[in-house]
Amino acid sequence: MERKKKLRLIQLSLLIFGTLIVFFTYSSNKISKKTIFSNETQKKIDRELSINTDQKGDVFYNIEYSGLDLAGNRYLLKSNEAINDRLNQNIVKMKTVEAIFYFKDGTILKVWSDKGMYNNQTLDMKFNENVKAIYEGSELFAQKAEYSNSNSFLTISENVKINDINGTMYADKLFFDIKKQTLNIASFKNSKINANVNLK
Repeated sequence: MERKKKLRLIQLSLLIFGTLIVFFTYSSNKISKKTIFSNETQKKIDRELSINTDQKGDVFYNIEYSGLDLAGNRYLLKSNEAINDRLNQNIVKMKTVEAIFYFKDGTILKVWSDKGMYNNQTLDMKFNENVKAIYEGSELFAQKAEYSNSNSFLTISENVKINDINGTMYADKLFFDIKKQTLNIASFKNSKINANVNLK
């Protein structure tokens, strides 16, 4: 009988001791969490995580797209980093972009930009920030360029500057008709330039 009492006393002591360990472990974890992150900081972190999850899709590195446009010209599009759009899987946003257009007449157009966007269904391309292009010995600089596959048209705008053997020229917009291979140079500020150039 005395032995049973001792066993029960030992069991009760172990149970109380175990309960105390669990209680103090939980309490110390709760205190450390409060010390590391305040409620305000935790809310900011949660908000940032939710924004990044909503806006960004899958990230790809060193990607290449190649194919033929509707006019039968071959193109190659490269990017150091690309993110697909969660809301529209056809849209790919890119960083550090390079595009090369191989025209049927043997000429080559190269375009670079800091950022870009590619529609892998329509094959349309957009180039933004520090756009540079080289075509037939001429260098072109701008902030924006758009390639429309359906219209076989390349539009270049915003701070357009052209360097070639004839000198330096500034314009508001350039319209490059890929099918006809003609270049329309337009300026809306003070009507500095408005010309059509046949590139053949």
